[in-house]
Amino acid sequence: MSVEVHPSAIVHPGTVLGEGVKVLEYAVVGKQPSLSPRSTASREPLPPTVIGEGTIVSTAAIVFAGSTIGARVILGDQSCVRERVTIGDDVVLGRGSLIENDSTVGALAKIQADAYITAYSTLEESVFIAPCVVTTNDNFMGRTEKRFGNVKGPTIRRGARIGGGAILCPGIEVGEEAFVGAGAVVTKDVPPRVVVVGSPARVLREVPDDELLENA
Repeated sequence: MSVEVHPSAIVHPGTVLGEGVKVLEYAVVGKQPSLSPRSTASREPLPPTVIGEGTIVSTAAIVFAGSTIGARVILGDQSCVRERVTIGDDVVLGRGSLIENDSTVGALAKIQADAYITAYSTLEESVFIAPCVVTTNDNFMGRTEKRFGNVKGPTIRRGARIGGGAILCPGIEVGEEAFVGAGAVVTKDVPPRVVVVGSPARVLREVPDDELLENA
């Protein structure tokens, strides 16, 4: 098995491509970031991007320097993975979705089209993120110097599911196997194995046993 890089794609020097990796039309791998003077992101030198075996970097997708992508990952068309992101094996990143800097995505997670994963987020294994989900990390919305010590995205625990168009506020935790309904606005932590709905999100019921990962 060999690596395939389309002639229109750009792979920056030092990038490590595993066996069977495909980099499709107009994709960019190993891109260096350009940061605003007020950015909270680290400015330390970035190591090369690493792409695991069998991963597909689809048309016009971008992977920044300093990120590590696992094996058999699908990075959908026009998706973007920023610097210092770690993505586990067998993850699917949908078309037009974005994972911001310093975030972690566990194995077998599914992030669907146009989802936004903010910087400093943690998604554990087997998490499901529906289309157009928005996560946030800054209660000060870019004003005052206080924000520099308080920027934190959500933590989404193993097997949790986030419905389409839901909004997750900064620093909240969604518990293991929890279910966030479509359009919910999550303003506080969600306990494990419950369904929450509404704005602000409230507990509706428990997740049925037959929907848990161990029984799926």
